[in-house]
Amino acid sequence: MKPILSPDATLTKDGFAVIDARGHRCPVPTLRLRRQMARTDNQTGVILWANDPMAQIDVPHFCNQNKYLLLSTEVVDEAWVFTIARTGR
Repeated sequence: MKPILSPDATLTKDGFAVIDARGHRCPVPTLRLRRQMARTDNQTGVILWANDPMAQIDVPHFCNQNKYLLLSTEVVDEAWVFTIARTGR
């Protein structure tokens, strides 16, 4: 499956940057999340779409290691949707 958006395309939804990493295997979704979090300020979060099963392990671990808040994890259309925010540090 090919990604729906190009790698650097970032949409926004309610103040959250949206990353579509569907069709990519780990660690690519987490690397894209890392890159986007480095670009965002404390007021912006990220919504990450991924369909690699390892993302359900890698993304929470990444958030824990970097002190980001994993606000929600949902399954939508056979993909995981992670909502991540900064802790305000």
